[in-house]
Amino acid sequence: MGIWYHKTREHTKLWVANRQAPLTDPESSQLSISSDGNMVLLDRATRSPVWSTNITGIAAAANSTVGVILNTGNLVLADASNTSAVLWQSFDHLDNTWLPGSKLRRNKLTGEATRLVAWKGSNDPTPGMFSLELDAGGGGASQHLRLAWNGSHQYWSGGGGNWTTAPEESGPEGQSPYTFLYVDAENESYVVFEVKDEALLSRIVVGVAGQIMLWGWVESAATWVLFWSEPTLCDVYSLCGSFSVCTDGAVPECGCLQGFVERQPRQWLYGDQTAGCARITGLQMPCGGGGQASGKTTKRDDTFFTMPKANSLPTGGVAAPSATASAHDDCELACLGNCSCTAYSYNGSCTLWYGDLINLRGANGSGTDGYSISIRLGVASDLSGTGNTKKMTIGLVVAGVVAAAVTLAVLVAVLVMRSRRAKALRRLEDSSSFLTVFTYRDLQLVTNNFSDKIGGGAFGSVFKGALPGDATPVAVKKLEGVGQGEKQFRAEVSTIGMIQHVNLIRLLGFCTDRTRRLLVYEHMPNGSLDRHLFGSGSGHGGGVLSWKTRYQIALGVARGLHYLHDKCRDRIIHCDVKPENILLDGAFAAKVADLGLAKLMGRDDSSRVLTTTRGTVGYLAPEWIAGTAVTAKADVYSYGMMLFEIVSGRRNVEQRRRQAEAADDDEYDSGAGGTVEADFFPLTAVRMLFDVDGDLRDAVDGNLGGEADMGEVERACKVACWCVQDAESARPTMGMVVKALEGLVDVNFPPMPRLFMVGLSTGSSHT
Repeated sequence: MGIWYHKTREHTKLWVANRQAPLTDPESSQLSISSDGNMVLLDRATRSPVWSTNITGIAAAANSTVGVILNTGNLVLADASNTSAVLWQSFDHLDNTWLPGSKLRRNKLTGEATRLVAWKGSNDPTPGMFSLELDAGGGGASQHLRLAWNGSHQYWSGGGGNWTTAPEESGPEGQSPYTFLYVDAENESYVVFEVKDEALLSRIVVGVAGQIMLWGWVESAATWVLFWSEPTLCDVYSLCGSFSVCTDGAVPECGCLQGFVERQPRQWLYGDQTAGCARITGLQMPCGGGGQASGKTTKRDDTFFTMPKANSLPTGGVAAPSATASAHDDCELACLGNCSCTAYSYNGSCTLWYGDLINLRGANGSGTDGYSISIRLGVASDLSGTGNTKKMTIGLVVAGVVAAAVTLAVLVAVLVMRSRRAKALRRLEDSSSFLTVFTYRDLQLVTNNFSDKIGGGAFGSVFKGALPGDATPVAVKKLEGVGQGEKQFRAEVSTIGMIQHVNLIRLLGFCTDRTRRLLVYEHMPNGSLDRHLFGSGSGHGGGVLSWKTRYQIALGVARGLHYLHDKCRDRIIHCDVKPENILLDGAFAAKVADLGLAKLMGRDDSSRVLTTTRGTVGYLAPEWIAGTAVTAKADVYSYGMMLFEIVSGRRNVEQRRRQAEAADDDEYDSGAGGTVEADFFPLTAVRMLFDVDGDLRDAVDGNLGGEADMGEVERACKVACWCVQDAESARPTMGMVVKALEGLVDVNFPPMPRLFMVGLSTGSSHT
């Protein structure tokens, strides 16, 4: 049960009653006044209360209390004979939103405080880890607000003349439309958020990412505009987890410190880095029991990685000055002499850190002075001592024996492989890929002489096959028009083989035989996305995809492209993003196919092919057509067009023939007397998006029967509209798209693309 704005285009949720007890079936719920006068939300299936105002100690009855939603957004339970006598109000039980007129209170007698608690996710109102409240201060009263993680770790404070004046720059002529009134009464203190113009819809929200944000509704644009936010995302407590570095940007980047790896790599791929990083090599324990040492150690097994010019030092862990260290080397020895010391910093004085390091900011890159911090790493080498020399000697002997054994094993393996040449399954191994090298004859056998064609595209045809032995199904792509030599082709294939991501198709092997070039991929049992959206593919449709599946496919494709653009050693531009190149595994998880083929084909040739191949024209960014240099933003444009198709289940351009005059079937089939029109669906969707009275349900695939999350539909349409902006600089990166679809950032209302403006001005969606 919740409260939201009624007249805005976006039904923004302001308050949820049952945050920790969601209804399993909203249709079976009932809100009523109980016999004791309380407002109760019931689950009619079980007749059990899900939520209640829980008023005690008052004389109330069902016929003497009423529930009213005020224009302020406050839900009140009042005496029916005197509605000004409020018995309970939602303003005393805040959610994640602070509305004008509501108070952030602190009781001086009990210490209890009302607080804003962030949602766990953009669509999950369960209480999250971040909260905003009035600081208790030393004497029980303070004008400062504090943001905290888990109720205890404060990472931002504002008050006095600071946070109250921050939004002023958004007001007309320098006058802020907002006021913040602090009241210090005998038994309580509180802050009231007020708006001078009641017609201006405003709200302060603690976001899922831990920021406090002031939003205002702009009627002319029919969207919420962010006026102010604090702190920066990199200042939010543990955004990137422990032993990581946060680098500011439009979308902050998290990275592990040198000597550390992601603690939960899969979660990092999905944009959740809060688990942080773990050491590659554990620390030595020269102190024995893991506590503090009584003095300096005689061994220096552990080493340090020094990070110069950091923007800020860690806020996590316990930092303590060392009075005995008067120089840098002494500071390092002081840290080595303590088993709990994880880092030290010497900037004129020595500070030691104990425990996990949180909120370390990256180098500022401006050339100005920053902080220097040295992070303790595991064993790098054995430095001194007679005992160490003996260990080193033994180690060298053992290493020599192992090396000899490995060499012998390799020779045997080579002989065995040569003896099995008849099977023709040779392996190409390098430091980061393991690909099978097939002969052309092998792939003829695997595919039954290329008899089962399952697809094709700009770069060639695709055939289904099965590997000998375990009959693993594979897809074999015969490339057409490759102009590279064998050595260069192998190098490029090796690069593609190193790319591993849950949303990218996996390359298993390849064949280079004279002028023939073939690639072998894992086979996806559910085929390509276009088959399920448009009923195309091998002559039949693939079934209707649910909205939940569609949204996860859109998110998966975005993650895959984000990895290609920003996570690979060399940026890879796909150049042909469309439903035909999105494959679906047995669980309908998206796999981006044909990655890197534009690079294999050569830039000039790939440009020529992509602009002349049927089925790709509807996805080309303006810069492709203009013949200018293409960047990763071209993929973003193509993705936006495809996202419109995922929502609608229609091609972004649908061609149909209209007869100028009545004609018989033969004339119609031959095109005599007819005209061809193209129905440009994205224009239809954008018209609905920009029309306050429009209904985006009309933009959703009719095959879904209305079963779609309209909040996600609107978010997807906004993201798609941002992606297809005419100017590359106006389009988001795929990393930003992922954050938007995950609900980690709010999506502002997009500007109208110029192409769409032309269509709207003519009042037609035909081209």
